[in-house]
Amino acid sequence: MIKVRQIKVEVLSDSDNTRLNALLRKTKLTKESILNYRITKQSLDARDKECIYYVYEMVVEINNEEKYLQRNKNKDIEFYQEEVYEYQKEGKKDLNNNIVIVGSGPAGLFAAYILAENGYKPIIVERGKRVEERIKDVEEFWNTNKLNLNSNVQFGEGGAGTFSDGKLNTLIKDKNNRMKKVFKTFVECGAPEEILYSYKPHIGTDKLRNVIKNMRNKIIDMGGKFLYETTLTNVIVQNNQLQKIVVNNNEEILCDALILAIGHSARDTFEMLHKNNLEMTNKPFAVGLRIEHNQKMIDESQYGKKYANVLSKSTYKLTHQSSNGRGVYTFCMCPGGFVVNASSEEKRLVVNGMSNHDRSEENSNSAIIVTISEKDYGTNILDGVKYQRMLEEKAYSLCNGKIPLQLYKDYKENIISKEFRNVKPVIKGEYDFANLNELFSNEINDSIKETIEVFGKKINGFNNDDAILIGVESRTSSPVKIIRNENSESNIKGIFPCGEGAGYAGGITSAAIDGIKVAEAIGKIYR
Repeated sequence: MIKVRQIKVEVLSDSDNTRLNALLRKTKLTKESILNYRITKQSLDARDKECIYYVYEMVVEINNEEKYLQRNKNKDIEFYQEEVYEYQKEGKKDLNNNIVIVGSGPAGLFAAYILAENGYKPIIVERGKRVEERIKDVEEFWNTNKLNLNSNVQFGEGGAGTFSDGKLNTLIKDKNNRMKKVFKTFVECGAPEEILYSYKPHIGTDKLRNVIKNMRNKIIDMGGKFLYETTLTNVIVQNNQLQKIVVNNNEEILCDALILAIGHSARDTFEMLHKNNLEMTNKPFAVGLRIEHNQKMIDESQYGKKYANVLSKSTYKLTHQSSNGRGVYTFCMCPGGFVVNASSEEKRLVVNGMSNHDRSEENSNSAIIVTISEKDYGTNILDGVKYQRMLEEKAYSLCNGKIPLQLYKDYKENIISKEFRNVKPVIKGEYDFANLNELFSNEINDSIKETIEVFGKKINGFNNDDAILIGVESRTSSPVKIIRNENSESNIKGIFPCGEGAGYAGGITSAAIDGIKVAEAIGKIYR
C-alpha cells in the first residue's frame, strides 16, 4: 500500500469521481492500475473564500508498489504501514477479587471495553440509569423542571458527553494508536464511518446514544457486568491497600483494582474520597456564559456566501487575553445545536451545549469562558467545587429555576432584556430574562464583554446586539485533580484515577484514551 497526501478537490466539485481523478493526476497512475483506495484523512483549505478546497490523504493499493516507489520523486507519496493498537498483557499477579470501574462515561466505557476484550471481567458501577431510560428522565426534566438527581445530563450511562455535540477533536498525540482504537470501536458500534478521516469528526448526541448501548452490549458479551443506579459511597482501605468498596451505603464489593472514572460533577464522591485521604489537589478551571448566534451568519463569516450552504456547519475556536490579564476562550462550540439545562443538584443551575448529528438547528452556541484560579475560589482542595456551586445557586435564583438569559446589548448596559430580536433561543428547558452581570465579579464580566468585542473582529457579527447570552457555564472541567503516579495508581494502592473527573482529560476522545491507558496499567499488574 502507498500513502498519498495533498490531494486537492474544490468543494463544489467534490465527488467520488473528482477525487479519483485528482488522485490519478497526483500519482500519474492509470485508473486500471489502481486495485483499491480509501480516504484516511480529510482537511479543509479555506484560506481563499472564493476557492475552498478539500485536501485528502488516501491509501492506495497497486501492483508492483516497490517498483513504483523507487521511481517516484514526489515527497507526498510514500509507503504506507497500517498502524494498529496493541494491548500488552504483561501482569504477573493473580486477581483474587474484582476489577471495578466507577462511571460509564467515555473513560469508564473504554477501560471496561479494553479489559473485557483482553479476558478480564470488569464490573461497571454507574449511579445513573441505562441510556434508554436516562433519555426519558432528561426529557422530562427539560419539559417539567423535575430533576432526577442520579439520572440527568451529568449522570447516567454514557456520561455528560451523551448530551453534547459528540465532538471527537483532541490535541493528544497518538503515538500508541489509542485514538485509532477509540474511533474504530465507535464505528464498529454504530458511529458514522466518516469519523475515521473527517477534519472535524463528531457523532452527534442522537447517534451517540445508540453507540453507547452497543458498546455496553459488547462489553457484556465479553464478560463485563453493569450495575446501574449504584453509587460508590465508601472505600475500605487497610494498610494503604484497597480491600473493598461500598455502594449505596449498604453493599460491599471485594475489589483488587478500582478505576475511578467519575465525571467532573461527582462532587459527593470527591468529598468521600477526600475524607478517605486519597491524595488530590484543586486545579484551575474556567467559568462563563453560553452565547447563541444565527448559524447561517457564522457560516457566511467563516466560509463566505459561496460555500456557506455547501459545507458542513462551521465551527470556531477563539482565544483572547483580556486587558485585566484573564485568559478568555470559546469552549465546546455546538454548530446547529441547542443550549440545554444540564443541572444535577437541587436549586443549582448549569447549562451546556448539544447538537444532533445533522446539526440542523437554526443557531450555533458556544461557551465563552474566563480562567479562574485560587485567588477566586480559595486554596482548600474542594474550594473549586464550592465556587461552582455558588455560581449555580445564583443562576438558579435569577429566574427561580429557569435558565437565565440576556441579549448581549443589554448585558453590556447592565439591564434586563425585554424581547428577542433576530436571534431566537434554541434551548432545552424553561428560560426567562435576567441580568447575567449578577452572576460574576466585575472583573469576569469585563473580561467577557471585552472578549466578545474582540471576537467580533474575527467573526463578522459575533458581537451583534441581538446575540443571546445564557448562564451559567460552570462545569468546563474538573475543579480537582486526583494524584496518580507513572503507573496511573493513586497514593492508595489499588485505586486508579481516570478520565475527566479525575483531572486527566477534557472531552470524549481524551477521556476514552485515558480509559485505555488505565486499562493498560491494570494489564501490567494482573494476568
